[in-house]
Amino acid sequence: MLDTGDKVVIDRDGLGQLLAALAADGYRVVGPTVRDRAIVYDDIASPADLPEGWTDRQDGGKYELERRGDRALFGYAVGPHSWKQFLHPPMVRLWRAERNAKGFEIEVDSDAPKFAFIGVRSCELHAIRIQDKVFLEGPAVDPHYRVRRDSAFVVAVSCGEAGGTCFCVSMGTGPGVDGGFDLALTELLDGRQDFVLEVGTAAGAAMMAEVSARPAGADDLAAADAVVARTAQRMGRTMDTEDIKGLLQRNLEHPRWDDVAARCLTCGNCTMVCPTCFCTTVEDVTDLSGDKAERVRLWDSCFTMDFSYIHGGSVRHTGRSRYRQWMTHKLASWIDQFGTSGCVGCGRCITWCPVGIDITEETRAIRETDTKQKRKGGADEDA
Repeated sequence: MLDTGDKVVIDRDGLGQLLAALAADGYRVVGPTVRDRAIVYDDIASPADLPEGWTDRQDGGKYELERRGDRALFGYAVGPHSWKQFLHPPMVRLWRAERNAKGFEIEVDSDAPKFAFIGVRSCELHAIRIQDKVFLEGPAVDPHYRVRRDSAFVVAVSCGEAGGTCFCVSMGTGPGVDGGFDLALTELLDGRQDFVLEVGTAAGAAMMAEVSARPAGADDLAAADAVVARTAQRMGRTMDTEDIKGLLQRNLEHPRWDDVAARCLTCGNCTMVCPTCFCTTVEDVTDLSGDKAERVRLWDSCFTMDFSYIHGGSVRHTGRSRYRQWMTHKLASWIDQFGTSGCVGCGRCITWCPVGIDITEETRAIRETDTKQKRKGGADEDA
């Protein structure tokens, strides 16, 4: 029986045994797979469902799959989906009511599948931790999130491929996993296809009872460390996070906001693909007879006019104000609310922006002007 912290090596067959064991234990097994020319998260049954031999090429407003020269199962960065869609679904029915002889009977939805997530990257683990703070650690706990989160089994994967828009190193969120998992894998492709597996929890150790494995040797551990180190050197983007909260909060009237507003379509793609954005709206629906009604919660976005609408109109009626709200919340006021940045450096907002707006470039442009102003102020004081 393995213990928490133990490291072993499994092969592709061992990975298949793990997926089968999770399914046999009642988990809905979800992992990466190729669909609609992208790598998405969906139900999987075996390693054959994983994106074997595929990688992704990403840049601002660009995403495409291409073949690798090997059989890597996790040889890509991240796709348009995040695990948020399962823990904080795009639509949740909060309750439904139906008229009967005694009046209205109210039914509250509280059930959810027991998920096993396969291939969770380090940036995504950090995103889940951020959403844990939002939904579980505040004064109002979200019961719909909690039931999904409490039953989730997480199989993480250290990144062996950095995407063109990734900047997790800058955010301190990757590429190697550092906790928050039941089991963690590092794929080795040095003439073989093995996985160094680390046990993170007692539940993970128990699941490994069904999996063939051998103890990890020094060479295996060194090879796994080399995978992470190599990926860290290949980040597609960087972001200087020094005093980023102060930087943005003292530059709320910076001319760069006008520049980005001229390009931004206010489509909300960045908020939809972001693994930490959590804004929602609520809608009530009644049938024509008036005998049935339900309330649903839907994902919303600070880029929509309705989101900030109050009596008299929208608080943020321009694209400039809406983009500024999103970026300054993500990188600055989020720290005031939750003690951390709301960005994990996954790069999705850059890749899936139709016009390629780059949050790292916008931060850099504001910082350059801010630094020049500081230098000029210092020179004036010396004079």
